Amino acid sequence: MVEAMQDAGVVVTGAGGGIGAALARRFAGAGARVVVNDLDGRKAKAVAEEIGGTAVPGDASATVEEARDALGGTIDVYCANAGVGFSDGDIAGPLDERSWALAWDVNVMAHVRAAHALLPHWLERGSGRFVTTVSAAGLLTMVGAPSYSVTKHGAYAFAEWLSLTYRHRGLKVHAICPEGVRTDMLAATGTAGEVVLVPTAIEPEDVADALFKGIEEDRFLILPHPETGARYQVRAADPERWLAGMNHLQQKVEEVS
Repeated sequence: MVEAMQDAGVVVTGAGGGIGAALARRFAGAGARVVVNDLDGRKAKAVAEEIGGTAVPGDASATVEEARDALGGTIDVYCANAGVGFSDGDIAGPLDERSWALAWDVNVMAHVRAAHALLPHWLERGSGRFVTTVSAAGLLTMVGAPSYSVTKHGAYAFAEWLSLTYRHRGLKVHAICPEGVRTDMLAATGTAGEVVLVPTAIEPEDVADALFKGIEEDRFLILPHPETGARYQVRAADPERWLAGMNHLQQKVEEVS
């Protein structure tokens, strides 16, 4: 696995901190040439300097061509990691359509735009690797965060579609679905995050470890929290039981709030 990443051209979006920075460090440690993307140019530059990479700040949706140029014309691995989340849990209250639109744009359409720009080159040469940081919310859901849950479902569905459509033409797709990870985003989730995610939260480096293990095993679905798989099975096999359990969590959050 380390040998396969030696001198590979890797792009990581949202890599100014958290999971993205951990992914960038891990790829660089494996010998890859890494482009660090983040809306915050200062953070992108800091991580790039730390790992000997190249900072390409800006909107993740519009970085493919600049990143490709920075890597000498070829992107081997693209990590669609940038994401946004909101604690917008009361649909019965005021509806913030701007937050919903931003969630769709960053959590789903940025992936679509990146794939659209990457696929012609990858399909022509018969290889490419698309890594998407989805979240367990894309397999299950997250109480108190409807726009995040819905758009992460969309991100997971798009990753599935990419894999089933192009795997025979050399495309490798990996969907990372962690539960709580100790990042700034977790800190902003409020009471719901404290109740549901914090007790079992892991470090960003654990997510990077899980991805590299999944790449070695050629797996699409990457579960840094193994228990997510059991919950996903219950959701599919017994939705009434699963919904009842999630509603119990919702009530617990309301009691604590």
